[in-house]
Amino acid sequence: MSQTVSDFIVRRLHQWGVRHIFGYPGDGINGVFGAMSRAEGKMNFVQAAALASDMPVVLEVKTDPEVPPPPPHITLQQAKNFSLALMKGDPNESGMIKGAARQVLESILPGKQ
Repeated sequence: MSQTVSDFIVRRLHQWGVRHIFGYPGDGINGVFGAMSRAEGKMNFVQAAALASDMPVVLEVKTDPEVPPPPPHITLQQAKNFSLALMKGDPNESGMIKGAARQVLESILPGKQ
């Protein structure tokens, strides 16, 4: 099965040290529940106590729009090809290459920065 956006979010949050997700179940978060289940116990869901709220739950994930996230199983050759493609015309290639390299290193060495 291919990786979903929810799988990516759960994987990345786990890499950043997140072990508990607080929220309220509903249609919009069901994909995240599935991803947490597939992550085999790496994260716990804690249902929020503000059940009387009439407002929807929002999952906010902040990313750098200039740095595309690398795929979870990127090879060194793929990373090299990505960098070479950027150098052929992207005006912000140095920032993107540095950011992508930082993300790859953080996924290899979690907690090291």
